[in-house]
Amino acid sequence: MHVMKPLALALVAAACCSVPALAANADSVLGTWRTPSKNGVVEIARCGGSICGRLMSSDHIKTNPELKDVNNKDTSKRDRKLKGLQIVGGFKLDGDAWTGGSIYNPEDGGAYKATITPAGPDSLKLKGCIVWPLCKTQTWNRIK
Repeated sequence: MHVMKPLALALVAAACCSVPALAANADSVLGTWRTPSKNGVVEIARCGGSICGRLMSSDHIKTNPELKDVNNKDTSKRDRKLKGLQIVGGFKLDGDAWTGGSIYNPEDGGAYKATITPAGPDSLKLKGCIVWPLCKTQTWNRIK
């Protein structure tokens, strides 16, 4: 009985004190990030209680700032400009990770279920899945 009381108190204290750490982690994904594909630059910001990310630049956009979303599977969206296009959205904070959202890939016109997890102060692990277990993980690095 004496062992259980200190253990229970330690667990309550750990749960209580981890809330500020989660709040800090929630905002740690905000900022401007370089993707490993085509020198992409994605800006992640708050969108209400969630986060969203816009494609700000890439090798293709630098060459042609008017580049359109020509590979979109929805033909009605193929006239949208890629620069400034929201490609990340719909996430909910779940512990240290943002889950339940999606990422749009303008290269193939597909949207994929995704999870974003901080991997240090200046990197993110973004995992996108067609269907589990068909997933790919990328590391995005903060642009300062």
